[in-house]
Amino acid sequence: MSEQDKRQDLAQIVESAKRLGIELDEEEALQWLTAIAVAQDGQDITVDVKSGVFGHKVTMLDFSPEELAHFRRIGELVGFPDKPGQVETALALSGSAAQSKIQRYPGDADYFERINIIADTKKKACAKLAEVMREKVESTRKGETFEMIEIKFGSFPQDVKRGEDLIKAGSPISWKPGEVLEGKIEVQTIDGKPFTYTWEEASQDPGWCKLDWVVADPVHGTLVNASNMLDVTWQSPDGEITPLDGYLDPYFQEVYLEAESIPLFTKLAKHVSSDALDDYVIALEKEVKKYLLKDPNYGKAARRMYNIFRLTGRYEAAAYIRELFDEPTTVLYQVWSLIRTIDDTFTDAPRFTKEELINHIDKLITNVIEALEGEEEVEVVRLLLRLRDILFGEEAGRELSPQAEAARAELINIVNNFFYEKLTAIPSIKGYMEEISNPG
Repeated sequence: MSEQDKRQDLAQIVESAKRLGIELDEEEALQWLTAIAVAQDGQDITVDVKSGVFGHKVTMLDFSPEELAHFRRIGELVGFPDKPGQVETALALSGSAAQSKIQRYPGDADYFERINIIADTKKKACAKLAEVMREKVESTRKGETFEMIEIKFGSFPQDVKRGEDLIKAGSPISWKPGEVLEGKIEVQTIDGKPFTYTWEEASQDPGWCKLDWVVADPVHGTLVNASNMLDVTWQSPDGEITPLDGYLDPYFQEVYLEAESIPLFTKLAKHVSSDALDDYVIALEKEVKKYLLKDPNYGKAARRMYNIFRLTGRYEAAAYIRELFDEPTTVLYQVWSLIRTIDDTFTDAPRFTKEELINHIDKLITNVIEALEGEEEVEVVRLLLRLRDILFGEEAGRELSPQAEAARAELINIVNNFFYEKLTAIPSIKGYMEEISNPG
């Protein structure tokens, strides 16, 4: 595409943004378009020498080191230590945390970690993974400013029932910290018989590995959902690299926190499939479809569309969504974090107190007042205050009342409407959403 064509397409996007009240600077956007075009050529990994972080060139365009110290502090909690000669690690930011230059109001603190286990056999590598994950659960189960929520490890060998839920064979197992430390999980077979599955048995086929915490963030005065998704590989004595879940994840959306991880990253990157980009886009499109149809969340759909667009050459549409997430109005994206916090509070085993939840809502109300104005501000603050007042009378650890559920749903609806309106106002993005929702 010529420079003139770029300007024409961008001018249409800029005009649409103005109609929606989004301040998209045409020259700045053009600079970003030029930078991303350059980033697609030559070596695809770049290192920020000053901060010591590194990642894919396209990803690094969106990363700001402004809160790097904050993310490194949480990284000390969620990350795994190296064990010389046995375990090598490379911890990275992912999700909104890796796009801090444009994500003015990030949601969760998402991490991604490559863990390479050096062992004589795959069986021993799986056993070592089970050991280090159990150690992590033991050391970070609960502290003054954090609490572990769940651990994904292994998969069920048969259909089972967990409470009232039917879980299909092959589904990942969600462990509570106490179950990990006991080394077993108790469920039922389909016909109601007790069924015990052990941590050791799960380790034989680890599958999807992920750990989640709730962290009190003293810097921002909020509660943060922190997660660490693991991509685990086994390195055999002859140097062969084998992913324990059968697939080596690509590196298109990670910002690695320590330059010392470069040797491990380089070693593993050589084994990433040549089809990795196509596979990554296909996976993202499945998530977009889920958030458009099955579990509507237009904010999350927008985030994933941005990653698809910037990696597949739809740069003008990407530039628009990039600016959208840098708008003050996207403080509304924090509502999803609030909803998850509410859901975690009103369970049989609440993660934190109702007072902490109320403080979280108060902080969000302050952010909304500072960021928004006019009718939009009035409506969102009204809903947040209403939800706050209702939750104040609820009892943590119990199910939400119908009034609380209704207020929660109303807040979700207004946030979804905001992102839907902003996305469908751009013909190219609206067309893409329709294509994903109704393929063929």
